[in-house]
Amino acid sequence: MSLLTTSARRLVPSLSKTALASANAQAARFYSKDSRIQVANPVVDLDGDEMTRIIWQDIKDKLILPHVNLDIKYYDLGMNYREQTRDQVTIDAAHAIQKYNVGIKCATITPDEARVKEYNLTEMYKSPNGTIRNILNGTVFREPILLKSVPRIVPGWKSPIVIGRHAFGDQYRATDFVAEGPGRFEMTFTPQNGGEPKKWVVYDYKGAGVGMAMYNTDESVTGFAHSCFKMALAKKMPLYLSTKNTILKKYDGRFKDIFEDIYQKNYKAEYEANKIWYEHRLIDDMVAQALKSSGGFVWACKNYDGDVQSDILAQGFGSLGLMTSTLITPDGKTLESEAAHGTVTRHYREHQKGRETSTNPIASIFAWTRGLAHRAKLDNNEALLKFSLDLEKACMDTVDVSGIMTKDLALAIHGDKLARSHYVTTSEYMQAVTDNLNKVRGH
Repeated sequence: MSLLTTSARRLVPSLSKTALASANAQAARFYSKDSRIQVANPVVDLDGDEMTRIIWQDIKDKLILPHVNLDIKYYDLGMNYREQTRDQVTIDAAHAIQKYNVGIKCATITPDEARVKEYNLTEMYKSPNGTIRNILNGTVFREPILLKSVPRIVPGWKSPIVIGRHAFGDQYRATDFVAEGPGRFEMTFTPQNGGEPKKWVVYDYKGAGVGMAMYNTDESVTGFAHSCFKMALAKKMPLYLSTKNTILKKYDGRFKDIFEDIYQKNYKAEYEANKIWYEHRLIDDMVAQALKSSGGFVWACKNYDGDVQSDILAQGFGSLGLMTSTLITPDGKTLESEAAHGTVTRHYREHQKGRETSTNPIASIFAWTRGLAHRAKLDNNEALLKFSLDLEKACMDTVDVSGIMTKDLALAIHGDKLARSHYVTTSEYMQAVTDNLNKVRGH
């Protein structure tokens, strides 16, 4: 069948049969050729909420799909669809990541009382990140994106500090309650083998109050330890574990003992050969050391500590918009990447009013580059890996070389002397990155 339309042939009536056949052959080659990087296996795309959802689509349309032929398994984790599916979509997405080994996630809302009312939710759903972390049983590693032109709030931090956040249990899977009056809070453990139950009196309430019980497992802490030891080896950085085992002697003491046992049996010789080390420190001592240090280490944190400290580090290195977040399983095979920040609600409200926004998309872009880089590693796809590095460089060069940046970065540089001319809108920054990437890729 001729690829040249009838109307097109009317414009070139003098074409011979041979010339027409040649033209059709050229058209066939043009329409069938896909010059994009071919990716053999899928990635799971987890869409999100508010301003980051808008940016997420822009990233795919402008920076990913024009360059990469990618099979995307799409899951809508926006608040409305989570309500529609009673959060089953989050569970389905996590299982899809387990199947395909790569997930790339947009920022999502974790509802509080105000969000329950705003979205008319039937319940206060748990954090999607927490649900996914508990299913994958991985470790979240957060690492700053270092830009030369953005000053650091902690000026002594010359090298990255990588936070390894234990991604299972603790406060994020705790059972908490309100004690509405006097009564006894007890904790019971019943052995499955039929042994005698053990019971602890936690507290005798004289009036109203609150209570909480939380848990963890040796299996999860062991996986956390291996992930952190491997990450520090890969980065050629020392590893520190922080707990409060002086207070939580059994709970935090278990973390300390498992890490030490695994280090001695599996990693000590290799660490010493690479001139790096592992140490346990109390969390308060570790925070003080981190502030005084020049950086250059991996910091293994319990779940809540990692949540808090990673945001402190992001700001200390320049901006909450300059932090990568990757969830890695202990075997290193499965990875989920996302931006470390939230859905940027304040900017979204301005966007809804039709006003300009200057939201930093760098961490969301890096969610895609880190996910695609892992896909490249699993598939041995050098072209895809190079594309990921090219896109990261395009983001950084837009700021460091071209001087084009969003308001948060301009504010970090100029402070109270910030002028409107110092920054661009979200869409203008995205276009500048697109132009830079196209130059690098020869488009």
